[in-house]
Amino acid sequence: MIWRSKAPFRLGLAGGGTDLSPYCDLHGGAILNVTISLYAHSTIELFDSPKVIFNSIDQNTILEFDAGSVIPLHKGLDLQIGLYNYLVKNEKIGSQGFRITTHMDVPAGSGLGTSSTLMVSMLKVYSELLNIPFGDYDLAHKAYEIERIDLGLAGGRQDQYAATFGGVNYMEFYKDDKVIVNPLRIKLEYLNELENNIILFFTSSSRSSSDIIKEQVKNVSEENTKSIEAMHQLKEQSRMMKEALLKGKLHEIGEILDFGFQQKKKMAQNISNSQLDEIYEEAKKAGATGGKISGAGGGGFMFFYCPGVSKYKVIEKLKRFDGEFRSYQFTPLGARSWKTE
Repeated sequence: MIWRSKAPFRLGLAGGGTDLSPYCDLHGGAILNVTISLYAHSTIELFDSPKVIFNSIDQNTILEFDAGSVIPLHKGLDLQIGLYNYLVKNEKIGSQGFRITTHMDVPAGSGLGTSSTLMVSMLKVYSELLNIPFGDYDLAHKAYEIERIDLGLAGGRQDQYAATFGGVNYMEFYKDDKVIVNPLRIKLEYLNELENNIILFFTSSSRSSSDIIKEQVKNVSEENTKSIEAMHQLKEQSRMMKEALLKGKLHEIGEILDFGFQQKKKMAQNISNSQLDEIYEEAKKAGATGGKISGAGGGGFMFFYCPGVSKYKVIEKLKRFDGEFRSYQFTPLGARSWKTE
């Protein structure tokens, strides 16, 4: 028997960064995101030998340990081992031998919520294997706890909830880890046009988001007025984006994204850089009305809103940057798991 799962990555359309503590604890955060047809995949195969094997296709790494005991963390596979250690301590996984193979459709550190989505995918396949009765909120919160608290990895909350719930969601974040996921009922014609007009561009550089995130946290903790005001504006951007999508005011999407791009750069250094700024400006000159560096910033994916037929000119213009355009579709489904012979 084989157990499998997949969880979708997300595009953060508005409000990025307001899901971070201490900002959301003090002021409340709001983010609007949509999941896309690029996934983190997990597969578990059982065998008789009391060994656990972690096989990361992305890291080109295979590690083998005795099953049923806490395992020392290993750089590159902290997520896989950290989750297994949680299961050993809390879910009585025992000495059953198995291999878990993980793979992502995008590079790690590319700004689409890769680590958190992979955590959700793995937790989902384990819950199928062990019959753990996680609801969606339980699954997303547990993924957050393991990644952010147990492993101490810097980041916010939106990625775990996006990967778990799927679709287009307006998410609210408050103190005491309170999260409210509001699915948006957007007309299909509006979603089709939005999907058609957003192009996804990988800058061919991955980055660690932790330093940028730590600076954002530090700026809020030290009451940096410029940074906090930028986060207030990004929270307002989420409300603006929600209204535009629900009412079909798609001509406003690019301007709302551009507004957010300018605000986000005020939150911390290194969110953008000279190359990313040049890519952004070239896209706008070619007809894009706005865009975004996906995730915390610093590299990875960027996306642009290109009304009419301007995306073809934008694509041609950006070819000189040696990046890669990725095809995708919006997906309404979150993390899924199944078993097969």
